[in-house]
Amino acid sequence: MSQLPYTLYRAADVRELDRIAIHEFGIPAIELMNRAGAAVFDELCSCWPEARHLIIVCGGGNNAGDGYVVARLAKEKGLTVSVLALVDPAELKGDAKTACSAAQAAGVLAADFDVDVLAKADVVVDAIFGTGLDRLVEGRWAEAICAINAVNVPVLSVDIPSGLHADSGCMLGHAIRAAATVSFIGLKQGLFSADGVDHCGPVRFDDLGVDAAVYQQVDVACERIDWLTLRSQLPARRKSAHKGLYGHTLIIGGNHGMAGAVRLAAEAAARVGSGLTSVATRPDHVVAMAAARPEVMWQPVADAAGMRKAMQHATVIAIGPGLGQDAWACELFEVALQSHLPLVVDADALNLLAQEPSQRGHWIITPHPGEAGRLLGCSSADINQQRFESAGALAEKFHAVTVLKGAGSLVCDEHGALSLCSDGNPGMATGGMGDVLTGIIAGLVAQGLDLDAAARMGVALHAAAADKVAETGARGMLAGDVLKVLRVLVN
Repeated sequence: MSQLPYTLYRAADVRELDRIAIHEFGIPAIELMNRAGAAVFDELCSCWPEARHLIIVCGGGNNAGDGYVVARLAKEKGLTVSVLALVDPAELKGDAKTACSAAQAAGVLAADFDVDVLAKADVVVDAIFGTGLDRLVEGRWAEAICAINAVNVPVLSVDIPSGLHADSGCMLGHAIRAAATVSFIGLKQGLFSADGVDHCGPVRFDDLGVDAAVYQQVDVACERIDWLTLRSQLPARRKSAHKGLYGHTLIIGGNHGMAGAVRLAAEAAARVGSGLTSVATRPDHVVAMAAARPEVMWQPVADAAGMRKAMQHATVIAIGPGLGQDAWACELFEVALQSHLPLVVDADALNLLAQEPSQRGHWIITPHPGEAGRLLGCSSADINQQRFESAGALAEKFHAVTVLKGAGSLVCDEHGALSLCSDGNPGMATGGMGDVLTGIIAGLVAQGLDLDAAARMGVALHAAAADKVAETGARGMLAGDVLKVLRVLVN
């Protein structure tokens, strides 16, 4: 196994990589299949070294062929091996048939799928469907997947959990819930998005010895990002530094009863290094908030005139946390849109934008799926079914760097280039977490990062901080807990 790469591909792209490796670089297809099966068997032995009885569930394509290779290798190692076939081995074709014949020659016997046999296994290998699946899983296929998920036996998936769409990560009716997945040649973007994050378990990768030159001929669909690789883009500070060098972040929001949202965003901006941080909010919040966080400048703003005054010394504006959608919110949002400063738009500011779409430019929008649906005139379910396409559509419609939040948060720049953050955890599903992200991104823009870099780094930093907090448990995580570790990570 090699280190998990940062390049992600669509299923068609990986098929093209396969084709180039076979037809232009002379690697026999059966050799790639044998290498894939060996990679799966090695991972199985590494994860479950005490396993002695394996059940491999095979479908009818090349994914099944990989499964038959696993069966042969396990048999040769003296393990007890059972193949449960959802397709009669006599009906297999091409390399899958060759792999099946080799397994049979080694003494592997295939039987029809039998639910009662599953519970006898130490590990089940899922070799049912590969990356070409694009239809709903129904009938006996669905029954088999549900039966595998129901037994208390770990499942190792070959290339992708059967039933997942390789491009979207969405479950096609039913999908294997794997304990681990071994992916080959190119990582499929769906492994890290939508239902993929729940169904894959830890993802391992093997390039099967494909030459690096093969990858130069196929465009990458998406880039995987994390804080480990991006943190070097935040430059070290000179000893002679002063606060004026690191920008002035202005956070706008905090309507009646929602002052906490702007406080979270402001503190996040300050914690990642904004030189100065101000908040423009309802006048009745100022005294309490100034006492709670005196390092932030709290500015009472009642109308557009007050808003323009608050903006005079800002480097970047972030609007939306706790903003509301009343007349006060609309007035402040209109002033922010007219500004020439870089702008980060979140929460209720996005809902106002959905009501009257515009193409301001030089801005970042950070919707969750519900807000994204309102911006594109569809449902949140539609967004989650097509997260990659939705991020691109938002960036194009609004001429904005777009952060589509959720499991596998996406960043799309104004030119359509996509990045996916594979970090983060379910503890982030709590109020205020998006406000913290808004403040992080704005604080990075204040320090001179361009909008795309700030969005990518902000998403990765936010996720890394939440993962650090989750080391002691994800359930019950608060947005304020994430604030506490930001300063450590940016240093």
